[in-house]
Amino acid sequence: MTESGVQALGAYEVGRLAGAVLDSVGSVVVGKRDSLELVLAGILAGGHVLLEDLPGLGKTLTARSFAQALGLDFRRLQFTPDLLPADVTGSFLYDQRKGDFAFRAGPVFTNMLLADEINRTPPKTQSALLEAMQEKQVSVEGVTYRLDPPFHVLATANPIEYEGTYPLPEAQLDRFMLRVSFGYPTADEEWEVLQRRMSRRQEETYLTPVVDAATLQSMQAALEAITVEDSIGRYIVSLTAATREHASVLVGSSPRGSLALLLLARARAAMAGRDFVVPEDVKDVAGPALAHRITLRPEMWLRRVDPSFVVDEVLQATPAPASGALPTYATGHPTA
Repeated sequence: MTESGVQALGAYEVGRLAGAVLDSVGSVVVGKRDSLELVLAGILAGGHVLLEDLPGLGKTLTARSFAQALGLDFRRLQFTPDLLPADVTGSFLYDQRKGDFAFRAGPVFTNMLLADEINRTPPKTQSALLEAMQEKQVSVEGVTYRLDPPFHVLATANPIEYEGTYPLPEAQLDRFMLRVSFGYPTADEEWEVLQRRMSRRQEETYLTPVVDAATLQSMQAALEAITVEDSIGRYIVSLTAATREHASVLVGSSPRGSLALLLLARARAAMAGRDFVVPEDVKDVAGPALAHRITLRPEMWLRRVDPSFVVDEVLQATPAPASGALPTYATGHPTA
């Protein structure tokens, strides 16, 4: 049991439940298993996920489906150019019956918030989410309100070249544990989407909850028992440091990127039913965890260099560790 009183599950049970959640979401979101696994890893790691891709590729459907499968309270907030910060956090309104101002909570007071098309609203409103995402609290008129756990933001964003979008500030991008893209489906996958739509004979889909909020917290608590060898921890540090030294990079990943790699690698291990991290867990999440934290030199945009290319080169240039180094941060030996 953790200090917060949450009963942690075993790694095998986390893996079983995670597989059931992915199967449920995969019954609606066709052919994107790898991307769905990354989204779930971000949720298990206690983070927020940015879904960036062109319209119509299932970003909103993915967020709603995960909320249903995880049994979470869900709210959707459509970001538009005229959206105000109070529309996100809530505000004080005058109650005529009581003759006083009362706080009316905004959509951020939920378990899973879908921030739809987050880069269509100006930076002032985008920043309204920063405190909620990092501190799990909201301050309005000098009063601070805690957000009940679990709390996750799944934000969708169109590519920055898309008309009517605003680039997210680096400070806000850094608050997202990872960024995931779906890409266009294959012809067979797109045909399967049409077949499923015809077979259910209605537009809306609804998934029966696989777990609930309390079980999700128990799954998240299990990650603290996942062993990370010293060699793998230093491998994570080396990968992040290498992004700062790459010739194409103006600003590399912050230490928050190293922490994201650690947490996501633990989540991947738990989803596989293991209580220890292997180098492949780190490699699987390196691109989604680090690419959005990298700022390229201006001339690289003219050469159409993408930050994900930098992460790929860093992965190739940084040798992966051999297994066997025991962790020094904890007493005892890791379980095999």
